[in-house]
Amino acid sequence: MKNTVLFVILIVSIPLLMLCNIMTGSVEMGSELWETVVMTIRLPQVLTAMACGASLSVAGLQMQTIFHNPLAGPSVLGVSSAASLGVALVLLLSGTIGGSTLSRFGIIGNTAITIAAITGALSVMMVIVWLSRKVQGNATLLISGVLIGYIATAIIGVLKAYSNEEDIHAYVIWGLGSFSRVSGGQISVFIGITALLLPLSMLLAKPLNMLLMGDLYALNLGLNVKRARMWIIISAGILTAVVTAYCGPIMFIGLAVPHIARGLFRTSDHRILLPATLLCGMGLALLCNLISKMPGANGVIPINSVTALIGAPIALYVLLKRKRQ
Repeated sequence: MKNTVLFVILIVSIPLLMLCNIMTGSVEMGSELWETVVMTIRLPQVLTAMACGASLSVAGLQMQTIFHNPLAGPSVLGVSSAASLGVALVLLLSGTIGGSTLSRFGIIGNTAITIAAITGALSVMMVIVWLSRKVQGNATLLISGVLIGYIATAIIGVLKAYSNEEDIHAYVIWGLGSFSRVSGGQISVFIGITALLLPLSMLLAKPLNMLLMGDLYALNLGLNVKRARMWIIISAGILTAVVTAYCGPIMFIGLAVPHIARGLFRTSDHRILLPATLLCGMGLALLCNLISKMPGANGVIPINSVTALIGAPIALYVLLKRKRQ
């Protein structure tokens, strides 16, 4: 009964947060530009925030379960770092080699950046999937993801050293992350991909429940652990890759939201946790987006600053709680 009430509250709160996001901004309701601003800027931003929050939260829950690490997040496999490297290669090299940065080319440039991010992320994900079939323990996969992240960061640092100021500025802006970057024809593609992937990720509830008790326990129940782990990694990796490609790196949502869902629903059953995490992710992303727009006409707060203010204390609480245990 309690879970049903919580689900109803979450389902009702999301449209309210959507409405608050649409109504909040520097353009006042009733002005000539209001309808245009809502349909071309605010509504796509709201839909992007919902898809991004849901995707990263579900990916974070999957990573925390298979690695048995409450501080694991969607970026733990190095997928986000690889997406950043793909964007860096395209943005920084385009100016160095071609003499003009892609950020000047509007939709064509944005599409090229998105493709580069997806290519980089999926390339690394294929390596991680291959490793998941070759190694027994999760620790090796975890370390591999961290090392891939370090390598990608190092290469990006080298590229920055040989790039011009305009290219570096364009890359830094992309790296800040934003829900307002997806618009026009891209929004339908982004929402379509996430709307397809999220229901498929719900099908992994049973193997996630088995893996929660450890690989040996899952093996005794008849689960093909390597295959299940591979599909979970593919699910989390693609969700993270798509979000990073379209929105840039969005921090802390994937780490914090699974803990919020566990705290609210008081369960480890992924049949409940997966949809709960999805809804909590949508709600938190909408709340962060609303807070980021509070300055109004004076500008916006970077979205990662808001997510860090909310997510970092949750991560610290989990760390201290784990230390006490």
